[in-house]
Amino acid sequence: MSTTPETGTRSRTRRAILSAAASVLARNRAATLADIAEAAQVGRSTLHRYFPDRRDLFNATVTDSFQAVERSVAEAAIDHGPPLEALRRLIAAMVDVGDRLAFLFGDARVLEEYTDCFEPDLSVPTTIDLIKRGQAQGVFDSQVSAEWIQEMLWALTYTGWEAAEKGLLPRHGVTAAVIRMFENGIVVRREP
Repeated sequence: MSTTPETGTRSRTRRAILSAAASVLARNRAATLADIAEAAQVGRSTLHRYFPDRRDLFNATVTDSFQAVERSVAEAAIDHGPPLEALRRLIAAMVDVGDRLAFLFGDARVLEEYTDCFEPDLSVPTTIDLIKRGQAQGVFDSQVSAEWIQEMLWALTYTGWEAAEKGLLPRHGVTAAVIRMFENGIVVRREP
């Protein structure tokens, strides 16, 4: 790929290809470059100008997906406000990038083979930090590890995305359903 700066159109086309790749590959790991080009609404020759082969496209999609998730979490400002409100913002942010999460975490080989494609921004607050803060404040259950709670959060978010894909849940209802299920599992219940 050329090292010249991208124009606005070139940048938009690249973003469209990467977004389409994450979306298509989240649903079908065996999708062809033609399938991705069609979803991005570009020709195959255009896709090949940006990404000469499948491996280049896959690497760029992994990096772009991690960046999209990281931006979404950063915008959710999970280090501000009460833990439960921050958690709700985090869930909404994750649902917004559901295709990216499904692409990254739907197949363990992605993380095993491509983790060197992305260097995380250490200034972005982590989910673990939010959960530990909630546990310290007595909002989240401290009888289970923060890591386990995080795994359940990812699993519920993925399940919500998958339910919408299967038509079992409307897309606009995923966030509320995930929040409800998650909170019913981790929020400390106070005895009256």
